[in-house]
Amino acid sequence: MLKKILVILTIVPVVGFAQRSWNVADWKTDATLNAYLVQQMHQQYDARRIALNKALQSKQRMQVYISEARKRYLGLLGEFPVAAPLNPVVHGTIREQGYTIEKLSYESFPSHHVTANLYIPEGKGPFPAVLLFCGHEDISKATPSYQQTAILFARNGFVVLVIDPISQGERHQLTDASGKPLTRGGTSEHTLLNEAANLLGKSSPADELFDNTRSLDYLVTRPEVDTTRIGCLGNSGGGMQTIYFAGYDPRIKVIAPCSYLATRERTMEMTGPADGCAQMPGEGSAQLEFADYLLMAAPKPLMILAGRYDFIDYRGTEDAYKELKKAYTVLGSPDKVELFTYDDGHGISQPKRAAAVAWFCRWLKSGQQVIPETEANIRTSAELNSTSTGQVASGMPGEKNLVKRNMELFASLTEQRAAFATRPTSYKVNRIGSLAGINETDRGVKPESRGTIAEQELVFQKLLVRKTNEPPLPVLLLMPAAKPKQVFVWLPEEGKAKIAVKTDTLKQLLNEGYAIILADLRGIGETEDRAEFNDPKYYNKEYRNAMQSLHNGRSLVGQRATDVLSIVDMIGEISQLKEVPLQVKATGITALAVLHAMLFEKRIEKILLSNTLHSFQTILQQPTERNWYAYVIPGMLAFYDIPDLKKLVGEQRVVDKDR
Repeated sequence: MLKKILVILTIVPVVGFAQRSWNVADWKTDATLNAYLVQQMHQQYDARRIALNKALQSKQRMQVYISEARKRYLGLLGEFPVAAPLNPVVHGTIREQGYTIEKLSYESFPSHHVTANLYIPEGKGPFPAVLLFCGHEDISKATPSYQQTAILFARNGFVVLVIDPISQGERHQLTDASGKPLTRGGTSEHTLLNEAANLLGKSSPADELFDNTRSLDYLVTRPEVDTTRIGCLGNSGGGMQTIYFAGYDPRIKVIAPCSYLATRERTMEMTGPADGCAQMPGEGSAQLEFADYLLMAAPKPLMILAGRYDFIDYRGTEDAYKELKKAYTVLGSPDKVELFTYDDGHGISQPKRAAAVAWFCRWLKSGQQVIPETEANIRTSAELNSTSTGQVASGMPGEKNLVKRNMELFASLTEQRAAFATRPTSYKVNRIGSLAGINETDRGVKPESRGTIAEQELVFQKLLVRKTNEPPLPVLLLMPAAKPKQVFVWLPEEGKAKIAVKTDTLKQLLNEGYAIILADLRGIGETEDRAEFNDPKYYNKEYRNAMQSLHNGRSLVGQRATDVLSIVDMIGEISQLKEVPLQVKATGITALAVLHAMLFEKRIEKILLSNTLHSFQTILQQPTERNWYAYVIPGMLAFYDIPDLKKLVGEQRVVDKDR
């Protein structure tokens, strides 16, 4: 078919001189990749809806649904670190009217400290207790609304443990030698830490969950606490922590997420991925919604706290609540789930925390009448800090941050990677393809002619390469005057248009007998995402597409490797090029995609790579560098690193221009 297209192109008038557009597609292509990814996500959640609707037919089916969802959740979490002795230290006590505040630290894993405040009511215990998870405010446990929430609970007879999450309060992980944070806020740090952890099969949500579990381990050691009456609540990012925690730890009896519950599907489609602490790779492919984590705790008492004018999608909040209400009804406990909505925005405002206290009193204190909120003495961060310096990085000798933890994990996986290298080649290739999400079984392509464009006596043929269930690829083709002796595929990270204007270089290649193909892999060049959809705080120019890809369970590396295979298949459709040797020049993020594609395509005789990543260890060592997410394949460092990949491809096929 393409042979006929190329013949026709020789007699079609050259177009494109006026606008000199290097674009091949005739639509607004910058939305192409995200539209494709969102559609894939919808298919995953369509399947979830079918499963949930079937489960809602009976209590037994609902219990099976919950059990299976929990198994998938545990699979996403991966293995936790070995728990350290808590080694708790009380660094000081503040005495207030009706309660005291202890300034604490304890270890979650060896030499990794959690800082927290413990609010203890006056009177004789044991008391019911609450874990309070903080949102993304930089001062964390010292945030006035969290202090007010803890004080209100304490005055109503609850012990309250308010925890600094990683990257906030006293627990910044990416710091300079003096302990000063290197990023502008916790959301950036969470995301960068998540990026590195994903390579090891870990995540920031799992790291926070482990710290919160260890915090509960500490709480139950306190003689003031009745260990049979413990609940958890949190606001914003702390609301997400609450959602994840509800589905994990059976010791929690009452739950109240504030200003976070919505639906993952609507949120991802409307506003894109959130911070790295709010999502784990594979949640979409595992068909897990926000409501599913809360269902894992059903039918424990659950109150959802929401602001009608929150930036958190309120329609999504209502949809999630409706699902939960139906499930609780099927489980025989419709009275144990409620939605409390107040006409305000984001945050745990006075009406919301009053509703939370009443809910906890109802279920953990036999409906005891609530003592209303009165003026509270709000303390400064310095007054509430457990460390003398305000940061564990500088205030705790020998502190092991998550960067050090990640490097130790990388080293500990050396033997496992070496063992993987001894497996049969076919096993390794298939395992890597599965990890990355490479579509290497469907190799059919449909190239379309899209006219020509001329530049400095060069006539480029425009081709759009279509493949079923994959986004189209824009390609420019230059043919030499004589029979081609080799195909030169150029896949620049900056996009084909940047290379198409290098006419002297292209003419030289043509004169040497090369057929030249310039192509944009998905999300690059012609289909690059717009900057306004990628908040600079995430340190990544294609954050929403990279994270949506990981959510769907298919990395950008694997998708782009699929594109490389499609380009090779397109070349096979051109009669003049069908038997001609082929080499690829790739830079930056495209190089890794080509290396993976070479596992499945022996026709690529050589790759010339440059300006790219040479070991994933670099991401672990330098987490604050930009644009790493495009390289991430979750869990791959348990199996291989880039040097291992080059050996598997065949080092004679790899020419590294950087070395």
